[in-house]
Amino acid sequence: MLSKIISSATLGVDAYTVEVESDIRQQLPGFVTVGLPDGAVRESKERVTSAIRNSDFVFPSKMVTINLAPANIKKEGSAFDLPIAVGILAATGQILRDRCDDFVMLGELSLDGTLKPIPGILPMTMNFKADNGLKGIIVPKDNAKEAAMANTLPVYPVKSLKEAVHFLEDETTVKRFEVDIDSVFMAAYKYHVDFSDVKGQESAKRALEVSAAGGHNLIMIGPPGSGKTMLARRMPTILPNMSVEEALETTKIHSVAGRLPSDSALIATRPFRSPHHSISYAGLIGGGAVPKPGEVSLAHHGVLFLDELPEFKKDILEMLRQPMEDNQVTISRAITTLTYPAGFMLIAAMNPCPCGYFGDSTHECHCSTSEIQRYMSRISGPLMDRIDIHITVPAVKFKELSSETSGEKSEVIAQRVNRARQIQIERFKDEPQIFCNAHMATREVRRYCKIDDKSQSLLSFAISKQGLSARAYDRILKVSRTIADLNGTEKIELGDIAEAVHYRTLDRKLWLA
Repeated sequence: MLSKIISSATLGVDAYTVEVESDIRQQLPGFVTVGLPDGAVRESKERVTSAIRNSDFVFPSKMVTINLAPANIKKEGSAFDLPIAVGILAATGQILRDRCDDFVMLGELSLDGTLKPIPGILPMTMNFKADNGLKGIIVPKDNAKEAAMANTLPVYPVKSLKEAVHFLEDETTVKRFEVDIDSVFMAAYKYHVDFSDVKGQESAKRALEVSAAGGHNLIMIGPPGSGKTMLARRMPTILPNMSVEEALETTKIHSVAGRLPSDSALIATRPFRSPHHSISYAGLIGGGAVPKPGEVSLAHHGVLFLDELPEFKKDILEMLRQPMEDNQVTISRAITTLTYPAGFMLIAAMNPCPCGYFGDSTHECHCSTSEIQRYMSRISGPLMDRIDIHITVPAVKFKELSSETSGEKSEVIAQRVNRARQIQIERFKDEPQIFCNAHMATREVRRYCKIDDKSQSLLSFAISKQGLSARAYDRILKVSRTIADLNGTEKIELGDIAEAVHYRTLDRKLWLA
């Protein structure tokens, strides 16, 4: 006999429908799974066999063939355990087959028949629409809250294979799981750090405010202990609040990667990812035998912080250039090509030399000029060109460090950032791919970043004096546009250009002067 169960699998950060077909034949006992299964799917036969028997059902002593359609896409993971087990029970007549047609089933089985949570449940649930004729989706109890965030099909949480079968026989045995998305969103929206914790560093705080207001990438150069990491960790607290749509998109990525915290069903705060400099290419950009999102995608709608930037492998840093420009990464494999979103803000930090104290007034630098040059050469010019704001972060003076006075709270800075972002939203309302000043292409820069003759003269002098590139010219104009938005002025003024130029003058010539 033949049975069909509807299930789902992820491909990239999205999901697609999978039909789990179970066929039982009068042949020598065996268990075969076809449809491009990976190792975890092939091993499901052992889990399913034990789960059926330990749940007081009968596993057939016949030939069992499982087909996962469409057969041309590789299937991976353990989410097919439940539909395979239910399909076998339906094909052997232990469940009426028509009871299984109206539900999507997902879940990993333990040997005793209990259901374990699976990664990627949110995109799988979002794959189905409320008007497609299905009654609901059966998921492990620990996945229920995340699945309900999709707000598509009714979600029915079950603890075990036996409970799933009882629900199919009598739908009143399990209640539909419902959740108020807005309440969950508000409960999850909280930060544990604040800009008021930072003593001094007013110029660095201003640069981070400009960066947040326009979505600009930023690099901080300073000695150890000057507060670079402390400043970077507080960057998400001044970014505009995430919308529910952004939260769901970010949660999908973390869910597929298996990085969603067990106590959270929704990521409502801007992600802050800080990978170690020993990270691999697949870890940063994404990939692997079964491609998974990397840190650049996990930082989508948030901040990617690279501390000790020169310590990262140079070839890995060069891979950042494409996602920084396109806000996405494409990973090609023999069997498929996947595209992951990567709309992150890059915040980088580094020392000015190997010992960290070049240019510091309180510590002597022991590095030679050649050592400093080798250290700085680990970061290519094209990568530095793609970072809009370059600032120095000097060591904090004792007077500022011991002061009882607190700086501005993140909430106050965020209000100014939000006002600037609202101006940009209105400006780019007819530009669907542009959400902030940093996303402007050359055409938009020429349209929205017009400057007067005095500003043009200052910019021309800075470009020729510093030997900056054409890309740097455009990025100075973008930053000046953001500064004008923060000031609430329609036109870019001379002071705005001067401040933007100041953020681009920290090149290697000055560091080695």
